[in-house]
Amino acid sequence: MLVPILLFIVGLVCLIKGGDWFVDGASALARKFHLPELLIGATVVSIGTTLPEVMVSTISAVEGHGEIAYGNAIGSVICNTALIAAITLAVRPGKADPKTIRMPVLFFFLAAAIYCVAAYLLGEFTRVVGLVMLAMFAAYMFVTVRQMKKNPQPAEAEAAEAEEMPAWKMILFLVLGAALIAVGAHLLVENGTKIAEALGVPESVIALTFVALGTSLPELVTAITSLVKGHSDLSLGNVIGANVFNLVLVSGLSVTLAPFKVPQSAMIAGHNSSLVLEIPLMITVMLILTLPALLKGKLSRAQGILLLAIYAAFCAVQFTL
Repeated sequence: MLVPILLFIVGLVCLIKGGDWFVDGASALARKFHLPELLIGATVVSIGTTLPEVMVSTISAVEGHGEIAYGNAIGSVICNTALIAAITLAVRPGKADPKTIRMPVLFFFLAAAIYCVAAYLLGEFTRVVGLVMLAMFAAYMFVTVRQMKKNPQPAEAEAAEAEEMPAWKMILFLVLGAALIAVGAHLLVENGTKIAEALGVPESVIALTFVALGTSLPELVTAITSLVKGHSDLSLGNVIGANVFNLVLVSGLSVTLAPFKVPQSAMIAGHNSSLVLEIPLMITVMLILTLPALLKGKLSRAQGILLLAIYAAFCAVQFTL
C-alpha cells in the first residue's frame, strides 16, 4: 500500500506543475494571436487536460472494460461541471459572454442527445455512434477556430499584458505541461484505483467517482491555477470545452475502437442507475451552469454552491447503491 500512496503523491505533483505550465503557455498563446481566453480554454487547454480521459477510456474499452469507459465519460462531465466549474463560480463569480459560450454549449447538448439515443433507444454504443461523435469533434474544432478568427482580443487588452512570451517557450510550456498532466493523471488513476480496490469499492463506483475524479484532476488543477493567475475565463472555457470533448472525443474514440452495450451496474427502483440518475444528472448540471450565462450573461456564487451540493449528494448516493 505504501508504493501506491507514494506514486499517488508523485502524480499530484506532476499535475500541479503541469497545470501551471499549461495555463502560462495557453494564456501567452491567447495574447500572441489576439484570441479570447475563453476560446483558447475551450480548445487548446481542453485537449491537453482531456488527454487522461482519452487514454483511460480507450484502454478500458479495448481491454473489455466498457463500464469504466462509459462511467468515466459521464462521471467526468458531472465532476467537471458540479465540482470544478462550481469551485470557480463559488470563488470568483463574474460575467460570461453569451456569444462566445453559445457554440460550445450547443455542441455539448447535441452530443448529449446522441448519447441519449445510444443509451435509451439502442441500448448500446455502436461503431457508427462512435464515428458520428468523432465527426462532431472535427466539426467542433473547425467551427471554434473560425469563431476565434472572428473574435480577436482587443488591442488594449494585449497592451495591458506583460512582455510577450517567446514562441519557443510558449510551445515548450504547452507540450511539457500537457505531458506532465497526462503522466500525473495516469499515476493518480492507477494508484488511486488500487487504493480504492484495497478498500473494497465496487468497479462501477470507481468508474463514476475515483476514475472520473482522477482523470478530471487536470481540469481542477488548471481551474485553480487559472483563478490564482486571474484567468477565470480560461477556467470556464476549459470546463465547457472538456465536457464537449468527453462526449465527442473520449467516448467517440473508445466506442469506435471497441463498441459496447450500456453497462448494467447498480439499480434504482428496478432501473439501471445510469439511465435514471447519471445521464439525467449530467444534463441537469450543465443546464444549471450554462443557462444563466446564455440568458443573463453572468454567473453567480449561488450556482457554484448549488452545484457543489449536487456533487456531494451524487457521491453520497453512489456509495449507498
